[in-house]
Amino acid sequence: MKVVIVGGVAAGATAAARIRRLDEQAEIIVFERSGYVSYANCGLPYYVGDVITDPEALTLQTPESFRRRFRIDVRVNHEVLDIYPDRKAVLVRNLQTGDEFEESYDKLVLAPGAKPTQPRLPGTEIDRLFTLRTVEDTFRIKDFIEREHPRSAVLAGGGFIGIELAENLRELGLEVTIVQRPKQLMSPLDADMASLIHAEMRKHGIRLELGRTVEGFEEQGGGVDVLLKDAQPLHADMVVLAIGVTPDTELARKAGLELGLKNSIVVNDRMETSVPDIYAAGDAVQVKHFVTGEDSLIALAGPANKQGRIIADNICGGNSRYLGSQGSSVLKVFDLTAATTGINETTARKLGLRADAVILSPASHAGYYPGGKVMTMKVVFEQETFRLLGAQIVGYEGVDKRIDVLATAIHAGMKATQLKDLDLAYAPPYSSAKDPVNMAGFMIDNIANGLLTQWRFDDLATLPHDGSATLLDVRTEGEFARGRIEGFVNIPVDELRDRLDEIDPAKPAYVICQSGLRSYIACRILAGSGYDARNFAGGFRFYDAVANDRALIESALPCGMDR
Repeated sequence: MKVVIVGGVAAGATAAARIRRLDEQAEIIVFERSGYVSYANCGLPYYVGDVITDPEALTLQTPESFRRRFRIDVRVNHEVLDIYPDRKAVLVRNLQTGDEFEESYDKLVLAPGAKPTQPRLPGTEIDRLFTLRTVEDTFRIKDFIEREHPRSAVLAGGGFIGIELAENLRELGLEVTIVQRPKQLMSPLDADMASLIHAEMRKHGIRLELGRTVEGFEEQGGGVDVLLKDAQPLHADMVVLAIGVTPDTELARKAGLELGLKNSIVVNDRMETSVPDIYAAGDAVQVKHFVTGEDSLIALAGPANKQGRIIADNICGGNSRYLGSQGSSVLKVFDLTAATTGINETTARKLGLRADAVILSPASHAGYYPGGKVMTMKVVFEQETFRLLGAQIVGYEGVDKRIDVLATAIHAGMKATQLKDLDLAYAPPYSSAKDPVNMAGFMIDNIANGLLTQWRFDDLATLPHDGSATLLDVRTEGEFARGRIEGFVNIPVDELRDRLDEIDPAKPAYVICQSGLRSYIACRILAGSGYDARNFAGGFRFYDAVANDRALIESALPCGMDR
């Protein structure tokens, strides 16, 4: 059996190595257009920032190591130009010599990945404008920084690569600005959770120009002007386009393979394309979202590696199937960690799901053990059924642990109320007897049993300020004096029972505290005395972060723009 693989990074390299482990006699040829195989895309920004200093550390394998260990023929700087399914062959060009030749196959694996999205804007050919996707891209940026010593950079795009590169450039001492059309960074997060990321970026000197539309680029004064709609240009010594990636599927299109979202390759759950004996995996393919069942594009290393393994199993006579992508991811943002899995509340509602969420701010470990730090968790679930839809966490220690527990719970089909039943490891330096994941389950269980009714940030604009409701802040007097919401009265929770006569039992009470715990206790006190009480999800700390962020974004936009 002869297997030809197009692309030698995550999915392609995994498929090649797995095929060899399953079939010692197979002939395996990998064609990789760049000069490197099996490299760590996710590590590229950290090489730019000198966190990773050895360029060889970026590559997990080399053509030579593949041949020594796996007897696989890996040919870098070779581009596959065409596929001929009728005679099961590909046309290949050696990019170093220019020679072209045909290579036959019994099975063909397409793992071309994705390419940086290139907007159709004037000026994208400017030498000081970069993209970051390959090792060569990384060396080009690194060489430019070491040669030209730029003092400023504009990044167009605020996803994973944009944020990671912004941090690393800032650590090198550059003035960094992120500009993009959406009013938030990190689209997998809801806007309220993204506000915590924005605050961390601003704290470290990153300028955020959100809600801005880039209209082009011009060379100016030895640098680049980033032209913005309805705003003055942003000037910088260098610009990086990080507005996303597009499936690299021109080869598949020419071969007549069925294409889907953004011209991605359509595959079934065995990773088979519409053409017999041709498989595809990685960032170039359309997948089913594990939570929604919708067709999706999810460009992450974990799914790509799993898909490559599944292809190898099936080529070698197995029957492995891909269950879908869940979008689990984690990101370092200076001192913070942000993580997400499943879908966010915004997406759920766009899909017509009746979604709800709890927001909590537990400590990373037991409060009495030194060094605990607060994390903010948002767990999204479907009303009535309490199906677990997704989760987002922003914090310091222990974020990755909790998101992985929640990702596992989603994959296992657990209901959100069942999070309270999980038996999770506890010792004071690592967790609490009531783990943050358990706490989210307790809160959702309280909602399910009618013990907790919430109000949310977006409800604030419609709260009755005409005296028909009680707006109650149950923090201490000192906390209340340091910051409050207009119209709220202060009765500390520990005084509430003795001051119930100050609250009209005929009016609904909207209650808030610093984190949501004391206000929940206050709501139970009020409910036990016959009041209709509702608890603010997230507490004043969360409210303050979201309100400040939205005010900063809106104040930066010129009058007349869509707010």
